[in-house]
Amino acid sequence: MKIIVYSRNFCAWCDDVKNFLKKNNIEFEERDIAKNKEYLDEMVKKSGQQFVPTIDIDGEILADADAKAVEKLLKQKKHY
Repeated sequence: MKIIVYSRNFCAWCDDVKNFLKKNNIEFEERDIAKNKEYLDEMVKKSGQQFVPTIDIDGEILADADAKAVEKLLKQKKHY
């Protein structure tokens, strides 16, 4: 399973998602869209929008999602 979290600083929802993943020992890659324009472009291409957090779980995109949405998808995929 590969998880990418597109985020930026000072984003409480981003922190909630990352904290949920860390708390449950779920590995993920964080991509800060404010520090790297390529990550922003990549996120927009995948999701069609510019809001964070946007999460890519094995190619399934959760745009502007929260920790509950991530938990729900992980349960559906039987990874949590």
